[in-house]
Amino acid sequence: MSDKMHFKTVRSSLDYIERNLTERITLREVSVHSKFSSHHFYRIFYAVVGQTLADYVRRRRLAKAAGELIYSNKRILDIALEYHFQSQEAFSRAFKKAYRLTPGQYRTYSRELNKGEIRMSTEKALQGWTITGMNGGGYDVKVDKSEVHMGKASALLQSGNASENGFVTLMQIFSSEAYRGQRLKLSAFVKAGDIFGWAGLWMRVDAANGEMLKFDNMAHRPIKGSKEWNQYNVILDIPQDSHAIAFGVLLNGSGKAWVDQFRFEVVDAKTPTTDEGGEDTLPLAPVNLDFEQ
Repeated sequence: MSDKMHFKTVRSSLDYIERNLTERITLREVSVHSKFSSHHFYRIFYAVVGQTLADYVRRRRLAKAAGELIYSNKRILDIALEYHFQSQEAFSRAFKKAYRLTPGQYRTYSRELNKGEIRMSTEKALQGWTITGMNGGGYDVKVDKSEVHMGKASALLQSGNASENGFVTLMQIFSSEAYRGQRLKLSAFVKAGDIFGWAGLWMRVDAANGEMLKFDNMAHRPIKGSKEWNQYNVILDIPQDSHAIAFGVLLNGSGKAWVDQFRFEVVDAKTPTTDEGGEDTLPLAPVNLDFEQ
């Protein structure tokens, strides 16, 4: 099976997990849903996500529980049992390992610190990131601690009075030196809320003179409507004469897009690139030369 089909299979399994975080989830159940043997699915999932299925489910449950601690008045024991921890003690141990605070401390400190949202315009939240786009006044970009994939925060891009032709992007740029001559995969988890228009990850590779060498913004496989957290990727070849790599997430039109856990990894030549101008898009021979087709 191709890497493309593997990625499609894992994305389907991530949807299944999101729908069942408060239900019983086992490797066997998810592999059956994905129509693979448990052993084969374990390897596919780890290769695509970078974590075992059990670790991924556990971290997602801890992230959801962290949100419940801040934004609900449920008892800690009830939250622990809802997310399938055997006891409050087991939940507290796992939570403290992930967040360095007990659930009770996290609830107290987070509620105190979370009075007023942390905006991306603050120096701390903007560290390393740049916000740009068109009709920028119609969009808001900020850190969101109430909706996260894993950890303590995600980035939220949302429209206010944005026009249908407006867009916003959260981006970074860095040297391509470490990746020249290799095939690079950018992945991140994205959640969509009522997107009328589209959203997507993007990556661009430039030469020293600013000329664009490679580019993909998911325009031909856009994220639309409302979707739960799932993993998306962009895969590009990094030419030897490249100078810089820019990447980020964009929201075009109205709606909300959350993004979390950007990750870069070098992949082999068997993994197809995602740019439409890639090497695999050329036909093997000329066609319809007599215009009769």
